[in-house]
Amino acid sequence: MTKKGYGVNIAINNDVIAQYAGSVAVECFGIVGMTIANVRDGLVRILKVDSLSKGINVSISNNHKLILDFHVIVAYGVSIAAVADNLISSVKYKVEEFTGLEVEKINVFVEGVRVID
Repeated sequence: MTKKGYGVNIAINNDVIAQYAGSVAVECFGIVGMTIANVRDGLVRILKVDSLSKGINVSISNNHKLILDFHVIVAYGVSIAAVADNLISSVKYKVEEFTGLEVEKINVFVEGVRVID
């Protein structure tokens, strides 16, 4: 994504946005972790911190705004709606502040539920 202003163009790689958004997401209450976007065979694996971007798809809308798809694992016993709302508001605010780009939409795909010890 390219940010224009003051005669300067700044290019931000989508992987940078995904990595930052993933680090924000895993700090949200009720999020156990991120998982790979296309889960096969019903096996869900929590991604390590250095590969969080694999659980997020970053795309650009026709309006030149960000669209983020999160593939998450939530904690057992929490309200999925509350966790998703918290994730959306936190990520939207922090990603817009970090990049200077507007977030148009955030989609949350719950790929699994885990009991936290």
